[in-house]
Amino acid sequence: MSRGGLRSVLAAGLMLAAAVAGAQELRFFQLGTGPTGETRFPIGGLIANALSNPPGSRECERGGSCGVPGLVAVGKSTNGSDANVEALRGRKLDAALVHADIAFWAYHGIGPYKGKAVPNLRGVAMVYPETLHLVARADAGIRSVSDLRGKRLSLGERDSALYHHGKLILGAWGVPEKRVKLSALKPVAAAQALAEDKLDAFLVLDGAPLTLVADLARTVPVVLVPLDGAAAERIRAQNPFLIEAEIAAGLYAGQIAAVPTLAVGVALLAPAEEDKDLMFGVTRALWHPSTQKLLAQGNPRGRLVRLDAQVLTRMGIPLHPGAVAFYEEAGIAH
Repeated sequence: MSRGGLRSVLAAGLMLAAAVAGAQELRFFQLGTGPTGETRFPIGGLIANALSNPPGSRECERGGSCGVPGLVAVGKSTNGSDANVEALRGRKLDAALVHADIAFWAYHGIGPYKGKAVPNLRGVAMVYPETLHLVARADAGIRSVSDLRGKRLSLGERDSALYHHGKLILGAWGVPEKRVKLSALKPVAAAQALAEDKLDAFLVLDGAPLTLVADLARTVPVVLVPLDGAAAERIRAQNPFLIEAEIAAGLYAGQIAAVPTLAVGVALLAPAEEDKDLMFGVTRALWHPSTQKLLAQGNPRGRLVRLDAQVLTRMGIPLHPGAVAFYEEAGIAH
């Protein structure tokens, strides 16, 4: 092809692209996820991919994108829920994945957010659960939360969300903090300390199975302490973000039976100021069957992403009007 002919082809292509873009507004959408080593980062990337439907994409019915027309969504690595909440406060992100406990505390200005409320937070969806694992050395004689009296325990770093969960658990089971030997260790350091018999138990939160716990269980015999019964019901009633859950049998070495526990949902949030029609489209795209398939195939924990009306009602903060419109149209309680 001659140089002149090539220029003509390129010009025609640019004209076609401009016509397509003119017919469909192009919009960029930043989705805050989490640290690169955390489940929210790959899940958020898959969600961003599913939400994207740039101009010129093949129609959904023909096997193309089923995302929001004209949208280019990008999953952005962040420092976690607290950083995402602050970015949503300042409208530096269009949406973000935030642990439901952080969202609840931030919106209501309680717990770690006392005096620092973030009133523009709005819920879009509860995406998937992360389970609380109370891990103990098998030889420490800890079979219930009550057995933690006098034991060496780590609830995570002080003032972290995990630490607040630990305090809720101790209080519900009637174990005073002064009756345990508390350490403020990150989960990796806590697992190492337990393996070296410098710690009897620690609390950790993430999607099961946790690699950290699996590796530990292959090193030293451990037990998972159940979080159930009347005490668990009490704290669930007082904290809407807590969900009844179960750690399936056989996930970890030596674990024969399923262990009842509590879970915290990972919520998709957006600023209240975000466009209603846009967030309607985002919610619809998130729950489209093609998105569910993409998530299930793209990440082992993607299969946990499913629309559960019962979990949705436990978000504890107002839903975005665009999300409300979708759930009402779909006949889903919220």
